[in-house]
Amino acid sequence: MKRENIVWSDRKRNFLGLPWTFTKYALDKERLFIETGVLSSREDEVRLYRITDLTLTRNLWQRIIRTGTIHCDSADKTMKNFDIKNIKNASETKETLSNFVEEARRKNRVYARESMEYDYDEDSDVEYEDINH
Repeated sequence: MKRENIVWSDRKRNFLGLPWTFTKYALDKERLFIETGVLSSREDEVRLYRITDLTLTRNLWQRIIRTGTIHCDSADKTMKNFDIKNIKNASETKETLSNFVEEARRKNRVYARESMEYDYDEDSDVEYEDINH
C-alpha cells in the first residue's frame, strides 16, 4: 500500500503484539484504507466524513501487550461497521482519527443528525417535538 500524504499507518498485531499479519491500515486526511490478504488481497477505502462514531476497546490482554481495537460506525455502503484491530498506540490513533473525521465533516459540510426525543410535559404550555422532523 504505497500512498502519498499518509499521516498514520500500522498493521494488525497478532496475539503477542507483533505485526506479523496480513492486514495493513493507513490514514490520510480524507480516507482510511484497509488492506487484507496475502494470496488474494482486498483493499477497502472509507471516506472520513462517512464515519459517524468511534469506540476504543482494550481487553486485559490488549492492555498487557499495549494494543487496542477501534470500532468505527460508518455511513459507507460497503464498510458499515468495521474494526481497526490490535493496533499500537490505539488511544492516540483514535484521537487523530477523530480529529480528521471532524475536519473532513466540516470541509464536506456533513452534519450528523442526532435523534433527540423530548417528552411532553403535561404541566407546561410548551409542546416539544422531535427535531428531526
